[in-house]
Amino acid sequence: MTSMPRGTRLLSVLIPFLLLCYGVLRLIDGMDGDHGPGTAWNLGHTFFLAAFLLFGAFVVELRRLVPATTTRTRTAAGAAVIGGVFGVGCFVWVILGDLFPGLADSAPLPDLLKLAGPLAFQLGLLTLLIMLAAVRPGRLPVWSPVLVFVSFALITADLDLIPLAAVGLMAGLAPLARDRALRAAP
Repeated sequence: MTSMPRGTRLLSVLIPFLLLCYGVLRLIDGMDGDHGPGTAWNLGHTFFLAAFLLFGAFVVELRRLVPATTTRTRTAAGAAVIGGVFGVGCFVWVILGDLFPGLADSAPLPDLLKLAGPLAFQLGLLTLLIMLAAVRPGRLPVWSPVLVFVSFALITADLDLIPLAAVGLMAGLAPLARDRALRAAP
């Protein structure tokens, strides 16, 4: 038995917190009826950028926790990491374009990647969380990936729901934030 890695615990709390900060600042920025460059916009997007850079590390960290004892599980976990990191890269590209309009003008993210990136990120992260919940004994409660999925769905439905989604994400990742014993992954 080992305890939950410190990096996993830290990322499980820090990422939702940064998303919450972004969501609140996004709401503040939009109070004038317009979302756009300004202090709240720039600070919020800086939090958003930090959250997604940490999401990249989190996906890699989750892979270390997934017990991949067969070729099938190793392949699935590896594909989930590739998809998750690819999606993070797409998000980072868009966020940097929001922060630096000249970058967005000179190197816009292709439309296909605007669709594929977020989908790959969500599928990659959710696959790893589901794999952790499906292991016996479970390393993660079944409700955890469900809450993460619902949080993503809230963001997809309306960007103004990002603060609520961040709280849902925090709850969904809470089991990973606790320093509890778990069986070592083979």
